[in-house]
Amino acid sequence: MALEMRDSCERCETALPQDGAARICSYECTFCVSCSDAMRHTCPNCGGELVARPRRA
Repeated sequence: MALEMRDSCERCETALPQDGAARICSYECTFCVSCSDAMRHTCPNCGGELVARPRRA
């Protein structure tokens, strides 16, 4: 099972390139770094921790 690499921030809708920096929770909710920082690295949907999204080679 592969991660769903979403292409925009769920909060501000900023484009997120597949090889760019983004933050995700364990449910793959996806946010830009700025929004993640503003939300103190906590997912507003599930309350989980937002961590760096891995990049694909």
